[in-house]
Amino acid sequence: MGASPFPEYSQYDAVGLAELVGGGDVTPAELVESAIARVEELNPQLNAVIAKHYQSARRLAAVGLPSGPFHGVPFLIKDLAMVEGDVATFGSVFFREFVPPETGEYIRRIKAAGFIPIGRTNSSEFGLLPTTEPELHGPTRNPWDTEHSSGGSSGGAASATAAGIVPMAHASDGGGSIRIPASACGVFGLKPSRGRMPRYPASVADYLSTDLAVSRSVRDTAALLDTTHGELPGGPYSVPPPESSFLSAVDTEPRPLKIAVAFEDFRGNRVHPDCVAAVEATAQVLEDHGHTVIEASPDVDGQTMAEAFLAVWELMAEGIFQLILDEASNRRAGRVLRRSLGDWRAMKAIARIDKRVSDRDAFEPFTWKLADLSRRRTPAGYAAAQTELQRIAYEVGAFLEDFDAHLTPTLGSPPLRLGAIDQNAKWDDLLEQLFAYVAFTPVANFSGMPAMSMPTFWNDDGLPVGTHFMSRAGSEAMMLSLAGQLERAIRWADRRPAVWSR
Repeated sequence: MGASPFPEYSQYDAVGLAELVGGGDVTPAELVESAIARVEELNPQLNAVIAKHYQSARRLAAVGLPSGPFHGVPFLIKDLAMVEGDVATFGSVFFREFVPPETGEYIRRIKAAGFIPIGRTNSSEFGLLPTTEPELHGPTRNPWDTEHSSGGSSGGAASATAAGIVPMAHASDGGGSIRIPASACGVFGLKPSRGRMPRYPASVADYLSTDLAVSRSVRDTAALLDTTHGELPGGPYSVPPPESSFLSAVDTEPRPLKIAVAFEDFRGNRVHPDCVAAVEATAQVLEDHGHTVIEASPDVDGQTMAEAFLAVWELMAEGIFQLILDEASNRRAGRVLRRSLGDWRAMKAIARIDKRVSDRDAFEPFTWKLADLSRRRTPAGYAAAQTELQRIAYEVGAFLEDFDAHLTPTLGSPPLRLGAIDQNAKWDDLLEQLFAYVAFTPVANFSGMPAMSMPTFWNDDGLPVGTHFMSRAGSEAMMLSLAGQLERAIRWADRRPAVWSR
């Protein structure tokens, strides 16, 4: 392993590194080599980075970069992102050699901002599970305790960021996949409002999913949001533009806010005592800063909500399987099978053929189960589920007319141990485990509201336990202002995990 040419690298956030480059104190090449040194040092313990793009990163640093606000800053891209000419496995054995035909708009904006991608981060298969333990790449470990999960699906991004490999990494969120790993790894994660970020190329996930990042500082996320926000013309959703920069909001003290707080999930279950303690501690800081905190929560049927969200999640799996069939049809055998057998039987046959080549199951059990449920559910069933979720979204929206934000735990428990989520468990038991763990995050996805996980608390075992804020659509500036205030009060960036470059 080569020595880092800039030993202080991990002490800076992305904005700070860009300022050093702009002032001539360090070069992009030195930052790239510093990041590479940390991948080589730390990744064997974490398995956060599953593809290394060192040579292309070195070329970018040498030949010149766009003069964007993050000029020369190393970055990692999640394995679910489409980049033309760059293998994207989606965490799936079947897609282990898939090369996307085009680059997504968000990644184009990342590159235009001056970032230097040095590799790809691990994700659960197709981003479907809240832990990053794909069969293809193996588990990503939590830098605070490597026996624990880093969360998912952006677990590789959160693990690498928390460990100081990069100051910030790409993450995406269709049911909590920015906020879940942010909570598990003790970093900051904001899911923007629906319509805030570009969604190209089109996907069935656009209704739920969005891109941004996980970061060690609030200002990094805010500056990235300034740089990348804005839907493309013709995009399906929109949200009013900000009145000023998101970055400026971070240093602006928020007005006194009225914040609802809840210690039970939407099904009425009280969460783990550590999660209760995290919310209580955060609520006390809020009150100390002049905010009003009132115990209250939207009156929604949590079980109905969970079941309806599962139906929409199945629809995402159906979209994934159409992508699989399209890829298989690029091969002669796949075209023949699809014509002769139909989609579902062809999918089974394609998986059997692929297993003979790779000696591994083409898809994981959870993916198969969602796809099987999807083909059994009628279009009317999907429409009913989406209607139910929209009804709940209206109820949550009405509730937030009386409050500036809703404070809850991010998760139903501290980070799980690796292997705790068993895809081969009885389906009803697995669902109950998932509903209890990912108890709070999906509401912001189907309602389109912004939400963030903040690293405000560590339990007695030294594991981070995030707190979750959700607010009205378009209110990212207010949320970032509040996040900046809490960051200054709690100073979470001063903490260091067990896996950190010395």
